[in-house]
Amino acid sequence: MPKKSKRPAVLALADGTHFKAWHLGAEKSSSDPAVGEVVFNTSMYGYQEILTDPSYAGQIITFTYPHIGNVGCNEEDNESSKVHVEGVILRDLSPVVSNFRATKSLSQYLEDAGKMGIYGLDTRAIVAHLRDNGSQMGAMACGPDVNVDELVEAARKAGSMEGKDYVKAVTCAEAYSWNELPWSLEYEALKGSLKRDRRLLSENDLAARPHVVAIDCGIKNNILRLLLEAGFRVTVVPATHSSEQILNLRPDALFISNGPGDPATLGYVVNSVKGLVGKFPVFGICLGHQILAQVFGGKTYKLKFGHRGGNHPVKDLTTGKVEITVQNHGFAVDAGSLGSDVRVSHLNLNDNTVEGLDLPEYRIFCIQYHPEASPGPHDSLYLFKRFFASVVA
Repeated sequence: MPKKSKRPAVLALADGTHFKAWHLGAEKSSSDPAVGEVVFNTSMYGYQEILTDPSYAGQIITFTYPHIGNVGCNEEDNESSKVHVEGVILRDLSPVVSNFRATKSLSQYLEDAGKMGIYGLDTRAIVAHLRDNGSQMGAMACGPDVNVDELVEAARKAGSMEGKDYVKAVTCAEAYSWNELPWSLEYEALKGSLKRDRRLLSENDLAARPHVVAIDCGIKNNILRLLLEAGFRVTVVPATHSSEQILNLRPDALFISNGPGDPATLGYVVNSVKGLVGKFPVFGICLGHQILAQVFGGKTYKLKFGHRGGNHPVKDLTTGKVEITVQNHGFAVDAGSLGSDVRVSHLNLNDNTVEGLDLPEYRIFCIQYHPEASPGPHDSLYLFKRFFASVVA
């Protein structure tokens, strides 16, 4: 627990259910609570990467792993420039930070980001409630005089994630180039120092590489690192860029990123991608997968409680192999809405939802899960090499 005095806190859901807890991070009141869709993530590690994943914009995360915070937080593990979650729910907050890379505690990290968290409550009860009743909006506040009725009302007023476009809130403001490869850390025990190898490429290093334009719907840093490692020169553009603006960059390939919110609200991205289909290879991840499905007439729908965590089995229908994947999405592609020219390439073995599409005629493939392994298993890293091979073939 934090060193300062414990403050009581309350989480209230839109259906009137509420939970008492202890506060960490930034302070929020009943009149100005932390509000978001309450979801759960089953990952056993990587909480900082999850907190900074733009795909979590508008959501309050319940971690199912019971003990969180023991490795603290640092500058290296951020997946974007800030914390995107609206709040954090933990069973047990580690009373100590014990990692040579840590620069601050999780509580201080959240406080600096202006985000509230709670701990000391039965997260299993929350997860069971969400699995039975579906993800829903919630509100959190702290202090001895928290008004539960006000929190319930705030959660209800927030509505639903359906119909909400969060992409415009998280996309970059202008186009930029990316030049950082996956980095490594070396700890020199005798000197007691930490050496970070960032491996930055110069303009000369990048000049002769195939050029991929990445549409930023909420892109994670490790995706960009892995595109660079695969062999690309990378330019990131806002999700609001038109097909003409993208073509003016003279790309050899197109990448469409992950991101938050309801994919059905992203007609402006869908229309841009329609103008680029068939011109070069295209790869989409998560929200990018859902955007490409819509380009070819598909529809999306909201899952009851979504897929979030690092242990989801997905079957590749081409090879028959099963990959353990990391996932973060509350919407899915409706297989019955897809045209005959779209082949479902991957299925989720937990619920048989669509996890991948393949359109070889257009040199397009996309997946619902996250192959960048930050956090998560490395089973799917090969997809970045497959994308590069489709460009240089």
